[in-house]
Amino acid sequence: MLSTQSADIVRATLPVVGAHLDEITSRFYSTMFSERPELLDGLFNRGNQANGEQRRALAGSIAGFASALLANPDERPDALLARIAHKHAAVAVTDDQYVIVHKYLFGAIADVLGDAATPEVIAAWDEVYWLMGGALIALEARLYAEKNADNGRTWREWTIVDRREETPDVFSLVLRPSDGGPLPEARPGQYVSVLHRMPDGIRQIRQYSISGGDEHTRRITIKRVRGTEHTPEGEMSALLYATAKAGDTLTVSAPFGDVVLTDSDRPLVFATAGIGCTPIVGMLNYLAATGATRRILALHADRSRAEHALWQETSTLIARLPHAQYVVWYEEGDGGLPGQMDLTGLEVPADAEVYLCGPLPFMREIRAQFLAAGVPAKDIHYEVFGPDLWLPAD
Repeated sequence: MLSTQSADIVRATLPVVGAHLDEITSRFYSTMFSERPELLDGLFNRGNQANGEQRRALAGSIAGFASALLANPDERPDALLARIAHKHAAVAVTDDQYVIVHKYLFGAIADVLGDAATPEVIAAWDEVYWLMGGALIALEARLYAEKNADNGRTWREWTIVDRREETPDVFSLVLRPSDGGPLPEARPGQYVSVLHRMPDGIRQIRQYSISGGDEHTRRITIKRVRGTEHTPEGEMSALLYATAKAGDTLTVSAPFGDVVLTDSDRPLVFATAGIGCTPIVGMLNYLAATGATRRILALHADRSRAEHALWQETSTLIARLPHAQYVVWYEEGDGGLPGQMDLTGLEVPADAEVYLCGPLPFMREIRAQFLAAGVPAKDIHYEVFGPDLWLPAD
């Protein structure tokens, strides 16, 4: 709980701090990496640094946490914290790194705000930081304990036992622990991190949803991110697309992620677009394997049937589930409804739990449609690939 004095200061300064958060976080990252360049090796995603997504994610999380403390002083924003804790655990963040971040973040606050950063203001925001940091450290310690890992040591070598081409730009890798040991526990919908050395020698980390597997293997499905006039090629996805083959080894984390299938009898609605189908295919595999009888409405939008990854497997899984329906939209070609996903005319099951995964504009639009259809915000769950930039309001 934020102290009364600090709450008053944070409330008064939140508008000015919020207005400068992008500049603060930009200064923070540039200073930290210039003095601690080793942090870019195997921890921070330099692609998200280059496009500004990591900076905006940090700014959004700080502002979101502070706003939540002010709006509900007797409640901790556990949904926000859980999302961040899982993402931190997936890249093996350790306790000491919170001290490093604190040093450079508050140095940036002082630099950017200048005379407005009085000792009282710094102390109040320091309290916010350590309330957030302390909660995350505790949550991450619990996550590591659940994986029998000591302070982030969840990495393990896995062998690629098969590679499958799903579409011209999407491929799946079937992995088995190289040490022959048991698979770490995974919940339907979770992801793993892949730690891989780039051609320049720097290790980078990316997250990929678990799309399937069996008692001996895990499968991840990866889309090659092609560069455009305005965006660079995906560094990790392009390298794996070009080089990953059966017999190679990858360094892979334990599974993490808070957007997981709940254990209940409530109806399920899955709404995905593009490669966002992968965690939902993982959920459908679990539901089919366990003989689920829940009512399921699976919705997917893609550019065309040829670019729809795992569509045949998804159709087979839906056919195995006795109360499941599958509806697809394609912007080009035949095989589904034309255009983009539209809930008009669809019957959304009463008391349904909704899971979204896909590009942010898609999820914002479809979430609004579900809200208009009467689905409570608390029952709409979403997964975002990369930094979590979307903090939807109820």
